[in-house]
Amino acid sequence: MLRLSKLTDYAVVVMVRLGRGETVQTSPCIAAATGVPEPTVAKVLKILAAAGLVASHRGARGGYRLVRPLDAVPIADIIAAIDGPIALTACVDGGTSCEAQGLCPMRGRWDPVNRAIETALAGITLADMADPGLTFASPVEAAALGPLTLPLPTLHVAE
Repeated sequence: MLRLSKLTDYAVVVMVRLGRGETVQTSPCIAAATGVPEPTVAKVLKILAAAGLVASHRGARGGYRLVRPLDAVPIADIIAAIDGPIALTACVDGGTSCEAQGLCPMRGRWDPVNRAIETALAGITLADMADPGLTFASPVEAAALGPLTLPLPTLHVAE
């Protein structure tokens, strides 16, 4: 199962809140508005600031603000900031090697699948997530629509 961490989910909630509220917000204010515990909000904001997705301001009127508007922040950027690069397997795009690397018949085969997922996540922004009028198909509706078709590069298998 492909699953994002709870921290990534919280990061999306925090960033959407930053995009909807005042220009600069404190972590206690965000925690109160979202229901996410304040230590978790502080941890998420620190990670997002290190990734350049939010900016911190010190002082009496300090807090955090978004660096870009909601519609300019792809979900993929948040996932990468919190969970690291998007990779279905350890060997995607020459990542960590495993003991079966030299013999593995799937070596390199996950790369186009991983790129398709990255492309899909890059096409969904925080504004999409924040829009209460936007509806995504339920699993039942999605099944009725048929399989999702993403343009994938052609694989050439060496014989």
